[in-house]
Amino acid sequence: MPQLQQYYGTGRRKSSVARVFLRPGKGKISVNNRSLEAYFCRETACMLVMQPLETVDMLSKFDIYITVAGGGVSGQAGAVRLGIARALVAYDENDLAEDAEPNPQSFRRKLRARGLLTRDSRRVERKKVGLHKARRATQFSKR
Repeated sequence: MPQLQQYYGTGRRKSSVARVFLRPGKGKISVNNRSLEAYFCRETACMLVMQPLETVDMLSKFDIYITVAGGGVSGQAGAVRLGIARALVAYDENDLAEDAEPNPQSFRRKLRARGLLTRDSRRVERKKVGLHKARRATQFSKR
């Protein structure tokens, strides 16, 4: 049986974690066994997910299988975007020697230029004792 050729990338944002598998195919994207449009109902979330593929012009070369957990819609979309970008870099650098000079047309350079390989490190600030939220204090009463 031939070995299934696939490339893997992990993406994280806020409290969401996405595992992305790229397999050679026709461009079908499934997120948690549902289509991209069915899972991410928002148009903006779908656009966010497609950014890395559009950047390197690989929209119809791979079938993408994604599992994502935790957080909300925008956090999950950001996690999937990072996972796809990392998987594309893994595909591009698969046959590259360790000490090889990176090609100016490499996926890593293109994706890095658009900021798609940077993990958004912002998290929710913790609630402080004596406050309603992280910074929201109780209402001031003069009398």
